[in-house]
Amino acid sequence: MLLTRRQFVVAGAAGVFSLSAPLRLRRVAGTADHPAPRRGITGAKVLSAAQLAKHPKLVSLFDSVRKLPHIMDGIRCNCGCGNPPSMYSLLSCYEVASPMALDCAVCQGQARLAARLHGEGSSLEQIRKAVDAKFG
Repeated sequence: MLLTRRQFVVAGAAGVFSLSAPLRLRRVAGTADHPAPRRGITGAKVLSAAQLAKHPKLVSLFDSVRKLPHIMDGIRCNCGCGNPPSMYSLLSCYEVASPMALDCAVCQGQARLAARLHGEGSSLEQIRKAVDAKFG
């Protein structure tokens, strides 16, 4: 059976929509889908100041992320571009393999908020709720 171009486009759009439904539902679920910080996680893979030579305004942000891997690894990134399997958490957005935080305002905003709240004494759960309220 051959499909017309219109039937093909409609079927394709319906397929994409149905596949993305679980992702949309997960967003509504709240903090339940934040990752658990991995045991022994470090900030060793976060880009260094030398690697950020072309982005000097981001050095302090990346330094903050590197110092708080146990927090950043427990936060889901809400930017939407971090859905590949290699993207475990917000920490992944700052690592050498795929530093999308270089250009993503959402990744940057979430990390700034998390670092500030951690500095004020907030728990990981409180930070997650604040991130969800602002970026979720």
